[in-house]
Amino acid sequence: VLASDVAHTMQHWLTYVKWNERLYKEMWAAYASGRAEKDPTEGWYKGEIGFFDGYIIPLATKLKECGVFGNAGDEYLGNALRNKAEWIEKGQAIVAEFEAKIKRKSDVDTCDAGTLRKGYHSTSCLMNK
Repeated sequence: VLASDVAHTMQHWLTYVKWNERLYKEMWAAYASGRAEKDPTEGWYKGEIGFFDGYIIPLATKLKECGVFGNAGDEYLGNALRNKAEWIEKGQAIVAEFEAKIKRKSDVDTCDAGTLRKGYHSTSCLMNK
């Protein structure tokens, strides 16, 4: 159960980035709609590194050591370590692209829901594009 919610962090890099972007969009939509106080862009890059160090890598190590997934435990730990290293290298640019995508969508948004913080449009408009 501990691994199911964060399994994307222990899978292939492209899977990790795909689900990381989806989480970012969800968190940004909460911010844009006033359900969250902080823009997730602030601290997203460093937060991921801390998440790998403080939770993902220790969890992947435990999964490997207990053998619950057999040889896949080695793969999960290896992927977590590689994903962290690649995030350190590429994460800042990726976060900038996440933010740019949201801003581009809001610039062309034609939803009637109204403009919220910083000129961006409603959650339903952003998430359905």
